Amino acid sequence: MKLILTVLVTAVALLASTYVVDGIDVTETTWPAKVGTLLVVAVIFGVINAIVKPVVKAIGCGIYVLTLGLFGLIVNALLFLLVGWFAEQFGLGFEVDGFWAGFWGAIVVWIVSFVLNLALDLAGREED
Repeated sequence: MKLILTVLVTAVALLASTYVVDGIDVTETTWPAKVGTLLVVAVIFGVINAIVKPVVKAIGCGIYVLTLGLFGLIVNALLFLLVGWFAEQFGLGFEVDGFWAGFWGAIVVWIVSFVLNLALDLAGREED
């Protein structure tokens, strides 16, 4: 259940990034197609963050320390671009147009995911 919820939260965060950031777009024309695309892209996003990001962090550990973690913003932007590239390779209608779109998109996805996860966590605690 937690995995499904994580994918849904990521899909909503990706949708938010398409509205907030110029250069990130879902090109599907119907809402069912957009939702399907966002769900698949959310899975791609999760896989890349689970596999590629730890490797990059381990390799670039010194740069992270040297820049006080600011290098992480660049890594996140590049990983967001990678998500867009994979989406294109799979024929999905999700586009990330350049580094700055990836940079701001990664920040928007992080903020929206954080807020939604916080809200869901608080809602879960109230049920207990």
